Amino acid sequence: MDSYLVPRDFGEAELVEKRSRFIGCVWRVESEEEARARIDETKKRYHDARHNCWCYVLREGAVLRYSDDGEPQGTAGQPMLNVFLKDEVTNVCCTVTRYFGGILLGAGGLTRAYGGTAKMALDAAGISRMRLWAELAVPCPYALYERMRQLVERSGGVVEAADFGADVALTVLLPAEDAAAFREKVTELSAGTVEVLEAGERFQPGPP
Repeated sequence: MDSYLVPRDFGEAELVEKRSRFIGCVWRVESEEEARARIDETKKRYHDARHNCWCYVLREGAVLRYSDDGEPQGTAGQPMLNVFLKDEVTNVCCTVTRYFGGILLGAGGLTRAYGGTAKMALDAAGISRMRLWAELAVPCPYALYERMRQLVERSGGVVEAADFGADVALTVLLPAEDAAAFREKVTELSAGTVEVLEAGERFQPGPP
């Protein structure tokens, strides 16, 4: 199954340019209905703003939509959209609200402000990679715990849970394609004393 990049969390950022206030928000969305709902939320929240510009990108159907919401054509929605196309982030909705400060910014200034605010909001949200993950159960002696944790990180995985009993029972998530190589490394690290057990697979966001 293919992997792709999405926003990790909700992100919000603010930029002030020549007294105009730009407020950017980024969400992960799965449908046009969800994206439109986020846009409507923003318009209600900032109902007194002059402009509520937006864009969204959806992987299914290769959907790209944007709006300048009254700004000069090409100075708001498209620069915002370009941020996500450049970083190859999909299933994303972004709004940038502008409270006009009384000073005209010009086309170049608007383009930089809207694109820059969208990028700041994406940076605040962070980026995850949607992919197929293997869930592995790794029983680990205390003497190997720290080295095992480091091995998981070096292998591109995460320790989702650790149960400290007679031994440490680790629940590990790894990209599915890396699970076999990880098992071999565990065998080598433990001199064959630790057996990695498969607990299932999930398609979910993780480290990029």
